[in-house]
Amino acid sequence: MSDERASIEPYALLVLGSVGYFLFTFSWFSLAAYLVPVIEELGLSNVEAGLVTGAVQLVYIPLSLLSGLTIDRLGSRRALGTGLLVIGIAHVVRGLSGEFATLLLATFLLGVGGTAITFGLPKLVSELFPPERSGTMSSVYMIGATLGSATVFAVARPLVGPLLGGWRPFFLYTGLLVVGFAAFWSAVSRYLWHRAGPAGTSGGSDHRTFSLDSVRSDLRSVFTHYGLLLLVVVGTMRLFISHGLSNWLATILEARGMAPALAGTLTSLFILVRILGIVGVPAVSDYFGTRRLPIVTCGLAGAVGLFGLLIAESIWTLSASLVLVGTFAIGGLSPLVRAIPIEMEGIGPRLTAVANGLIFTVGQVGGSLGPFLTGAFRDLTGSFAPSLVMLALASLVTAVAGYFLGEPDGTGKPTGAGTGD
Repeated sequence: MSDERASIEPYALLVLGSVGYFLFTFSWFSLAAYLVPVIEELGLSNVEAGLVTGAVQLVYIPLSLLSGLTIDRLGSRRALGTGLLVIGIAHVVRGLSGEFATLLLATFLLGVGGTAITFGLPKLVSELFPPERSGTMSSVYMIGATLGSATVFAVARPLVGPLLGGWRPFFLYTGLLVVGFAAFWSAVSRYLWHRAGPAGTSGGSDHRTFSLDSVRSDLRSVFTHYGLLLLVVVGTMRLFISHGLSNWLATILEARGMAPALAGTLTSLFILVRILGIVGVPAVSDYFGTRRLPIVTCGLAGAVGLFGLLIAESIWTLSASLVLVGTFAIGGLSPLVRAIPIEMEGIGPRLTAVANGLIFTVGQVGGSLGPFLTGAFRDLTGSFAPSLVMLALASLVTAVAGYFLGEPDGTGKPTGAGTGD
């Protein structure tokens, strides 16, 4: 890295981008935090409540690829500013909603803006930092995302909401805060990019067009890339396990005779320990210069943890099992899945956003199937044991995919594997 790029500006941009991710997940999960009063005031049915709380994930399935293609052409700076503006406006509209349809459409819009954050930040890292540091740098914005979703449940209803007068003003004022931060980002990021000097990118367009030939070329590159397709498997299994276990964990623990309060405490622990993996696994991966081994390790550790949940009899073995799954199978893989495309031959910074778009397009299907199949196996068998075995096998699939993935620079691949270029 040049002296200019070793300055403080790239780190300042990354921190500001991470604040943007914090605000996105804070806004996103505000509805879940206030779901009971929203249901009561708007008269939502359980089906309507379920649809609106899952609306953001639904947006990612059809729009992830399109969002990635767009961000690769606009650049991260513009994409993040636009995405934050859309999120803020959508959250304000949610606060003004008088019926289900308006709330649903506003939440869909919030998801559209969210794709710009999800895929814009990997693009930001690819533009500001060398590939070998992408894992550690990606962990920074993932901490922002995790803290945003955790913070809103801690402060929305018990602390801030009562001071503001309920969910409507809470949504309104936090939405306006996001709009204000979008304006702040647009102004400050432009200045910081200019300060980065000639070695920095503009954060804007790379002069590719939206012509059919250009789009086809990008899609062909990602859909035929051997390593990226294996990474799609890793990302899909991660979301399959994350959503499948997170949505059912408290119920699984209570079904084993655990008190609801203790089950809730362990579920919170399961969420918080992900930060250990988000911070630790990419740092170790960057230090030793390997991606293959951490993915295999995360998959194997996750499988051990999930099988541990199946046979654990004490609170300590249950806790240890949850720490393994949360730290490795979910937390540790999260930044790596986003960062590895930056280093891949045939993908690199130029196609980082659309590569992440492909990962999330397929991954969110896995994220939807995880909770569904976990519940379905419980209904069929009357036990959560088959569901836990299913999730453990998914973690083993992660390890196998990581083994065949090789290193992003093309080393360590099985004989005959190509990049798809």
